[in-house]
Amino acid sequence: GISDNESFEKQDVAPPADDDRISIVFVGEGGAQNGRTAELLNSAAKDNLPILLLVIDNGRAINTYTGDVATNGSVFDQGKHYGVPGLQVDGYDAADVAKGGKAVIDYIRSGKGPAILQVHTYRFNGHSPADPEHERGRKDEKAWARAEQDPIKKFEDKYTANGVFTEDELKEFKKEVLAEVKAAVKFADESDMPPVELAKELEYPDAPDTDYNLKPAPAFADAVNARTISPEQMETVQAHIAGLREKAIAGDISIGDAINLAIHEEMLRDPTTTIHAEDLQAGSSYDIPKLTQQTYGKTRAADEIIDEGHFIGKALGEGMNGYRPIVELMNTNFGIFGMAEISSAGNTYATTGGQFDMPMTIVGAGGTAPNQALGAEHSQPFHAYVMGIPGLKICSAASPDAAYGITKSMIRDNGPCFLFAPVKMMKEAKGTLDLDVCAPLNKSALLHEASAESVAAGNAVTVLTYLHGVKEAQMVIDEIQEEGFDIDLIELRSLKPLDMDSIIKSLERTNKVAILDESTKSGGIGATVSARISEECFDLLDAPVKRLCMDDAPVPYASTMEVAVVKRGSDLVQGVFDLATGQY
Repeated sequence: GISDNESFEKQDVAPPADDDRISIVFVGEGGAQNGRTAELLNSAAKDNLPILLLVIDNGRAINTYTGDVATNGSVFDQGKHYGVPGLQVDGYDAADVAKGGKAVIDYIRSGKGPAILQVHTYRFNGHSPADPEHERGRKDEKAWARAEQDPIKKFEDKYTANGVFTEDELKEFKKEVLAEVKAAVKFADESDMPPVELAKELEYPDAPDTDYNLKPAPAFADAVNARTISPEQMETVQAHIAGLREKAIAGDISIGDAINLAIHEEMLRDPTTTIHAEDLQAGSSYDIPKLTQQTYGKTRAADEIIDEGHFIGKALGEGMNGYRPIVELMNTNFGIFGMAEISSAGNTYATTGGQFDMPMTIVGAGGTAPNQALGAEHSQPFHAYVMGIPGLKICSAASPDAAYGITKSMIRDNGPCFLFAPVKMMKEAKGTLDLDVCAPLNKSALLHEASAESVAAGNAVTVLTYLHGVKEAQMVIDEIQEEGFDIDLIELRSLKPLDMDSIIKSLERTNKVAILDESTKSGGIGATVSARISEECFDLLDAPVKRLCMDDAPVPYASTMEVAVVKRGSDLVQGVFDLATGQY
């Protein structure tokens, strides 16, 4: 195995034999009623993890009596279905808590797996500063609790009464504690407030213009691989990689296979890289995690329960602990169930003051193609939903080459990244790869440049699109040219941060822009891009921004209805015509 050095960086040194560290998960008895508790107990029991679920039970779910919203107040007993033992202790009795805590911790450290400790206590103040004690009829209860249920006062009274320590000794103890508290408050009061510039600096651990080709691989990679991957497994995966590289050279590799190739190359390059997915053993839907578990084992390549929030949360923990997790979502719409965890991943670097990097690569097939026939639930623009989460780098890839290069860079990035690939093109789109090269995470790609003649005549339009819109636009270029017009076709491979430099460069030529957008009119990608252009490039525009976006209605299953919601190549032809002829 590998372990952390004094700087919490991974090193090729096995953890010490007496390593008895455990993880503690804090939760209230109200919060413990949700499904995450069951998922935690299942996963911890299955993998025999050293986890203590510490339940702080104050009888309230925020301000509601827990019994009014839940029938299971005995959270410590929830683990019996998973073989996880639990204890309940009286939080009013410090000695009882210490004894119970020692019992569960000793159990976990003995290697027997997870345990639960439920501590019954009282909350002396409101749930938050916005919840003063005089509200919700709790003033008398809290006053009583402070007077009669203070565990520190009980501890002092009990052990001075039985002679364990004297009143004078107690005063000395309190004096020492108070001195530490005062010193801490003084340090805080005298410390400078953080500078305003720090907020933007904490957006990303790695700058958007990072060249990931220059990042060195861990020096211990070969040694760890030799220890953890058998010769037979290595021979199999190297043959698999060689086959994919042959396809890449021949121009016959798909988007799914290109991502799979990038993942294998990066997992061999850096043994701290892990992967999580549903149906992982079988390669998921598009072969993205194919052969990972068979090569790297169940710890580095984990098959997961059908709950994206659960395994995105696991990846979040791995990232904070110096690993490089990959999460394959199959269909990115399923990520809706992990929004809280994705948000936490985006915030972690900033909320820890830059002390914790948060490497995590989320990848999956998404978007909404014309005639997709996947219905509303599988056609939601999740790429637009996550745009508002701070700290995420968000990319799209409509070709194998883009998917390959972006995946490699995202895995090497020290922050959370999200790659969307077009669901209806995962196996259909084929091409060559720029092998062994990481792509930038902050650049768009000019796929077709309008002719100088069309620009001079004012008949050129900048077209911005991504995912299936790339194919739709490429399919109608000839038709647009036959009408006497032309386009600068820009694939928005970097959705966040947005590559405004490439957009401005094109607008300086064309002065007109259409956005073929695979998200809704309200709150969509196109809305963000349009706003940026209108705010930053107004003087370059000869016409209003033309947004060709999805209607706000749910995407129908029937193609006869879908045409009213999802824009396509024919809409782009009309949009270019309208802009070039002044029909806004």
